[in-house]
Amino acid sequence: MSASEPQADRGRPAQRQAEIAEHVLQHGSVSATELAEMFHVSLMTIHRDLDELERQGVVRKFRGGVSAQPSSVFESNVSYRLRASRQEKLALARRARELIEPGMAVMLDDSTSTLELARLLHDAAPLTVITNFLETIKLLSGVRGIRLLSLGGEYFATHDSFLGVPCIEAIEALRVDLLFASTSAVSGSYAYHQEQEIVLVKRAMIRAAQRAVLMVDHTKLGRVALHRVAPLRDFDLVLTDASAPENSLREMRENGVSYEVA
Repeated sequence: MSASEPQADRGRPAQRQAEIAEHVLQHGSVSATELAEMFHVSLMTIHRDLDELERQGVVRKFRGGVSAQPSSVFESNVSYRLRASRQEKLALARRARELIEPGMAVMLDDSTSTLELARLLHDAAPLTVITNFLETIKLLSGVRGIRLLSLGGEYFATHDSFLGVPCIEAIEALRVDLLFASTSAVSGSYAYHQEQEIVLVKRAMIRAAQRAVLMVDHTKLGRVALHRVAPLRDFDLVLTDASAPENSLREMRENGVSYEVA
């Protein structure tokens, strides 16, 4: 660490890293130089901080800066996804809520889109909800009339959810009326995701559902990620929002995909 850096900064790297993470999550991406000036530390110190945040899965580094936004191989941390496209996700959730009837068994994946739907289920009882998303589990655990089944497995802090073989085996033992899921990228006639652990769980969820609904806001359309999740036609309905580009909607029509614009 540079001898010219304020002594106070030397003793609080964790606090500084938390503030850096908050700034990057708010702005999406930022340069290392800007962060060094903002926190009055050297570039070397900032890069050490960013290395630690990248190790935690909060951000990803690129030449000259850092980003919380997704790439074809990097899924955004759940903290960033909770902030992104809130109004669009709410529109999708309201339409999805209309598909749910009392007495159903409904599965929700670990997406922030389905979390918005979970917020609307307070008056849906009696209802059985199955999920692997810790945020949804906490949200619905005290809701009267909702029978909550949590899917166990290995906990992944980046997604705030449970994944892996135990999760998949738990899903395979169930059969639900409706699945609501999302994914990080949709292109052509396929849904994509960056991480194979997520892909395997989503595929198991699709197999476990009598009907499956994919909730994807317009920011996810026309993008690809490393792994194919499933053909869009594996979903009974694709929900997107009013800002969806016409070329993406045309591709879905041409490929025989059933979709609605919320």
